[in-house]
Amino acid sequence: MENSYCTYASSQDQTNVHKIYHDTQYGFPIEDDNELFERLILEINQAGLSWETILKKKSNFKKAYDNFDIQKVAKYVEKDRERLLSDAGIIRNKLKVNAAIYNANQIIDLQSQYGSFKNWLDNNHPLTREEWVKLFKKVFKFTGGEITNEFLMSTGYLKGAHGTGCPVYSVIAQKNPPFLQQ
Repeated sequence: MENSYCTYASSQDQTNVHKIYHDTQYGFPIEDDNELFERLILEINQAGLSWETILKKKSNFKKAYDNFDIQKVAKYVEKDRERLLSDAGIIRNKLKVNAAIYNANQIIDLQSQYGSFKNWLDNNHPLTREEWVKLFKKVFKFTGGEITNEFLMSTGYLKGAHGTGCPVYSVIAQKNPPFLQQ
């Protein structure tokens, strides 16, 4: 399988959060801006924590962040920040909460310029990992190298989500031929 996450996930039972994520979401292209925003916010919240923690809290995040509706999150005010920082079901980190709100507003700006967040990503694709990181740091908050890399791998913009021997690699390659040419 050539990829430690693929090896780990394949050894788990069908109800394991890693197995489900690996087999149905990781590396798969996302078309919907709110889903892209969700993945970005989850990756940001994972910083310093295990991905398993984030996967187990995913439904709490969806509820807390209004189903990751970019328009709603962009309008959050101090009362919303306080609500999020007191919600034990999510990661209560002021920098991460503030980044979610800021980044929602940045995505709205990108949508007005490019038609969608997805179009902005597509217009910049392909870039090297280093070029993506530089671009993300310029546009978004709390998007260092690892967060940007994982966001882009998990959404199919950078290689590495799956080894070529992983069965999921073939599934993604069939649905997204440019995936093979990155």
